[in-house]
Amino acid sequence: MNFSATAIPGVHLIIPEMQEDVRGGFARLWSEREFAEHGLETRVAQSSMSTNRRRGTLRGMHYQVAPFEEAKLVRCVRGAIFDVAIDLRPESPTFRRHVAVELNASNRNTLYIPTGFAHGFQTLADDTEVWYQMSQVFSAEHARGVRWNDPAFGIAWPISPPTVILERDATYPGFAVGAAP
Repeated sequence: MNFSATAIPGVHLIIPEMQEDVRGGFARLWSEREFAEHGLETRVAQSSMSTNRRRGTLRGMHYQVAPFEEAKLVRCVRGAIFDVAIDLRPESPTFRRHVAVELNASNRNTLYIPTGFAHGFQTLADDTEVWYQMSQVFSAEHARGVRWNDPAFGIAWPISPPTVILERDATYPGFAVGAAP
């Protein structure tokens, strides 16, 4: 695995190193030792998947508050997504900035998102499937979100408005500058 730093410290693009032979390919996607060497969370408490029927589906921007803050690993195993992580750590020099990458079944890349970030994605193809590993279990009581198109974040979504979005995700309140998430 190659760990590629992004414009926001702590967010990493993880690029698998495919080993090819006559059978096909093999790549390591997660290693407790290698993640720890890069200072990344190694606890995996939950693994989940989402299926998305239509191109333009938007899920997000979600996060959990203490004591259920979570780091995430996100990988697109079918189709393609525009994946976004927003820094919601008020003390961070990159507060309110975001990282956006394309994850797809062909590039096989994974995005590591540390605690203190909101996460969401938009599908770029029909029948897209996304796989997640989280460092914390889901707690509905601690789940929060920020609005996907809030000007405080300046995200240039590839398909706007989204083709499909839950009312909850579309109607999160605006982000108050200086507010703690």
